[in-house]
Amino acid sequence: MRLLNSTIVVVLIAFALPAKAQFARETSDPGKTISVYPNPAADDYVFVRMEDLDARQVKLTLHNIIGNEIRTETEVIDQHEIRMRIKDLAAGYYLIALRDEGSKFKGTFKFLKR
Repeated sequence: MRLLNSTIVVVLIAFALPAKAQFARETSDPGKTISVYPNPAADDYVFVRMEDLDARQVKLTLHNIIGNEIRTETEVIDQHEIRMRIKDLAAGYYLIALRDEGSKFKGTFKFLKR
């Protein structure tokens, strides 16, 4: 029996990008643009701007990073914008689930609370 002596070399390259974004703009459906800002959020509120959806018809739910729903106050600012209160949330990542039954649009957007 012959033993082979071998060496495995694993090279890990790590890099970081500065998190200085003021808002996140995502498009998960052609023609639908959603902005969540400020992101990262350090204030009392996070805003969800929906260019092509009616804010009065949209249902927003807030979830922690493992998917548990969190109750929070939401307020329709105008036809295309909703304000969500995040003052009492602990620091960390959260998900905003957005659903519009009229256009059958569904989307999930992540933001960081500092």
